[in-house]
Amino acid sequence: MKSHTRYIAFLSLLSTLAFISVSLIKISLIPSAPFLEFDIRDSVILIGGLVYGPLAAIIVAFISGVMQFLFMNDGSGIIGFLMNFISTVSFTCPASFAYRLGKNYKNFFIGLILGCALMTASMLLWNYIITPVYMGVPRDVVASMLIPVFLPFNLLKGLINASIAFAYFKPLQNILNKW
Repeated sequence: MKSHTRYIAFLSLLSTLAFISVSLIKISLIPSAPFLEFDIRDSVILIGGLVYGPLAAIIVAFISGVMQFLFMNDGSGIIGFLMNFISTVSFTCPASFAYRLGKNYKNFFIGLILGCALMTASMLLWNYIITPVYMGVPRDVVASMLIPVFLPFNLLKGLINASIAFAYFKPLQNILNKW
């Protein structure tokens, strides 16, 4: 059985690394929507999910999101926290769960594809629901942005984070299999 202290320390470290990554790296992928910024936090959080399962990814996403909410005054507030949390959990949990079913490339790859698809679909829904409140615009304005703005952004975000995760998977695989 894994040490409780080791578990807490590992998740704390990943939460801090995820927070640092979002503090240092933010890239606007869609010029027409500069409020949508890409960061590599999801690929960092996924490590926790690979080592300890989907619940660990959820915990790290929550802690790093709270840290971002408290220490980075980016103006997105609780809505930004909620949207980031939903997005991250939608991406990391399917990949973590698939890897836990069988610790191999095939399951990990399938999980990453499912994570990209689930994140993209869920963010289309949540952007349709929440963005009118956040931006203070009519819902039809947001609806007109779903396909040309939110879809490509979330798809790119998922694919880039999946590519980063797949790149570090091989070097970490031996370590991951021991945990």
